Amino acid sequence: MARWGKCDYRQLQQLNQKIEKLMTADFDKFCRQAANDLAGRLLSKVVKRTPVVYGTLRDAWAVLPLERRGNQYVVSVVNNLVYAAYVEYGHRQQPGRFIPGYWEGDRFVYDPGAEGGMVLKQSWVPGRYMLTISTQELEYQAPKLLEKKLYQFLKGCFDAK
Repeated sequence: MARWGKCDYRQLQQLNQKIEKLMTADFDKFCRQAANDLAGRLLSKVVKRTPVVYGTLRDAWAVLPLERRGNQYVVSVVNNLVYAAYVEYGHRQQPGRFIPGYWEGDRFVYDPGAEGGMVLKQSWVPGRYMLTISTQELEYQAPKLLEKKLYQFLKGCFDAK
């Protein structure tokens, strides 16, 4: 008959205790914090990328409250200005159309009562894609950011006694 030798099970018992602690950890809180952090980063990127004329478009960006839909956490970054989509994706305009107003430095100010103005020349104004590009950047960076957050979360569960 073979002898199996001696075994110290204390380390397995400690691992079992740490896994039990991990099972009682608040994953919902962790996921909410991670989602809100990603939304904040996206908002920061979008605001920096938004063109500034008067600052109205830049100031209108907002993060809606976090929603949980099944296993997903959904956070929306929105801009409620009517013309935000036109700046994002571009828009058509009618060449030759006269727009009343005046120039203040390099900025055109629309004024319906002005005698002067400008004539539109392009049929298409290209979009700036501030939200689209920012979302793509964050999708590229998100795995690394979430990995760091998850490492810290797990370290807190396994290192605590």
